[in-house]
Amino acid sequence: MDPTPALTIRDLCKSFPSGAGGRTEVLSIPALDLGAGRQAALKGESGLGKTTLLHIIAGILEPDSGQVAVGGTELTGMSEARRDRFRAERLGYIFQTFNLLQGLSALENVELGLAFGKGVQAGAALEALERVGLAQRAGYLPRQLSTGQQQRVAVARALANRPCLILADEPTGNLDTVRSRAIIKLLRDSAAALGSALLVASHDPEVLGSFEDVYDLAQLNQVRAHGEDL
Repeated sequence: MDPTPALTIRDLCKSFPSGAGGRTEVLSIPALDLGAGRQAALKGESGLGKTTLLHIIAGILEPDSGQVAVGGTELTGMSEARRDRFRAERLGYIFQTFNLLQGLSALENVELGLAFGKGVQAGAALEALERVGLAQRAGYLPRQLSTGQQQRVAVARALANRPCLILADEPTGNLDTVRSRAIIKLLRDSAAALGSALLVASHDPEVLGSFEDVYDLAQLNQVRAHGEDL
């Protein structure tokens, strides 16, 4: 296995404009590391900045200062276009709200994710759907799928580029207990099979209890987040 860490964070700071014309600091994290192929959970209640942190790791947001490296590649300083391409090629991101395009089939949603990276590779999207047990529903639109099946399409999209790091933001938030357990098992088994590192953000005690390594954002973060879920 590649010894290069999947994730390295140093002296990360992020703030947002406040209503008074100043800025509210949301994240101040001295260090966070995740080894290649390792699996961990990120613990934190709503409002602590879990989503903000994942968005910074994925290159969706820029930090105010500090360093973020994924698979040995430094994201800070990259242009937005380069970060977008890097995310499409090297990262897998599972959003809580799935972010599936309703006018596209399950297969087309997965193919679209590949298209933003190295391009659609023959069979890669269908292979990803097979991995999550949905190959037989490749032609279904999201509205024709159950909530759990839609989440599996989102997982397939995240796995299709065989990423070095998979990020999952509250992946069980819209699921019942049985489906939640199934999704976490699917994520962990799939990441292990691909050799990908996995970081799952959650406030669900059962999800957190299924991981040996748990990062507590309240302890990592040197500031207190304010306002709504960030």
